[in-house]
Amino acid sequence: MNTDEHYMKIALQEANKAFNKDEVPIGAVIVLKDQIIAKGYNQVEMMKDSTAHAEIIALTSAFNYLGSKYLPDAILYVTVEPCLMCSGALYWSKLGKIVFGAYDEKNSYRRVAGNNNPFHPKTEIVGGILEEECSQLMKNFFKNLR
Repeated sequence: MNTDEHYMKIALQEANKAFNKDEVPIGAVIVLKDQIIAKGYNQVEMMKDSTAHAEIIALTSAFNYLGSKYLPDAILYVTVEPCLMCSGALYWSKLGKIVFGAYDEKNSYRRVAGNNNPFHPKTEIVGGILEEECSQLMKNFFKNLR
């Protein structure tokens, strides 16, 4: 298993926490120098806060841990392609790399931004890591809602 898959599996564990709490199952992990410095999962319903996305929770935790507002050497692993709101926060964090699992045609940043890159120019973007597992968790969640 490569490094991206390893950390995406941990992000999936976070997503399962959200799933088990009836939250949209998205999980995020931030890694710096092969060490996890922050984790998060969607808590929108629990916190009654539409900004309580996995990425935002993980970013806030990482900023607090490091005492810094920028993360140029860190990598974010998130189970679903970021939405436009999270993309803005990720832009300002200046992350070195963003790795996501499932593509999201309906709610990702691409819905509004199109082919425009909303991330910091130095941020590397990698998509489709453990895509099937990440996608299946989302499908199962929404199937259970119906």
